[in-house]
Amino acid sequence: MTREGFADLLFAHTSLLCPAACPEVQTREATSLIPLWEAAEKLAGAQVEPPFWAYSWPGGQALARYVLDQPEVVRAKAVLDLGCGNGIAAIAAWLAGASRVMANDIDPAAIWMAEINSAENGVRVELCLEDLLLADPPVPPFQVLLAGDLFYAKEMAARVEAWLREAVSLGGEVLVGDPSRTYVPREGLRLLTSYEIAVSPEIEGVSLRGTRVLRME
Repeated sequence: MTREGFADLLFAHTSLLCPAACPEVQTREATSLIPLWEAAEKLAGAQVEPPFWAYSWPGGQALARYVLDQPEVVRAKAVLDLGCGNGIAAIAAWLAGASRVMANDIDPAAIWMAEINSAENGVRVELCLEDLLLADPPVPPFQVLLAGDLFYAKEMAARVEAWLREAVSLGGEVLVGDPSRTYVPREGLRLLTSYEIAVSPEIEGVSLRGTRVLRME
């Protein structure tokens, strides 16, 4: 799938709206999962993973809400949004006054989505299509690391946890947005706040998901 083909697909199957948890941010959200998924497979000419990049996941929304409410956490700091998805937390960090924001993901579609959403909000977010877990955490230059909804798969959760704990040991501040996914760490996380986040019933099976913001200690 090309960047141009992706954009055509996106604008045909999403609407620009403000997630309920973050009315300060505009994101493109899928109007319906199955038609978008079918169109993505037709464009790719092959089976593809579900287009989860077309939704604001609850962990990302919770992090976005938190940094908008507590801008001192990111103000004048360099922020990395790890596994950024559609980029909502990265966008919020920029709006909250971060000096530099990088949105990272290993899925090209997520990076394109973050790019489009950043443009919709008029913010400057750097884009990084790379598996950062293969190297040491970039602390410095980044001082704050955001990790939204990354603990849903066992193997990946173990890699993410080890990498984030190394980031903490290097002096980074790590904030985790988690809607009680199965593999979230049970220790070494301090609760900062929690929200009831509106989510897609097609994806989550419910319309509201309780989501915590946690600091990794």
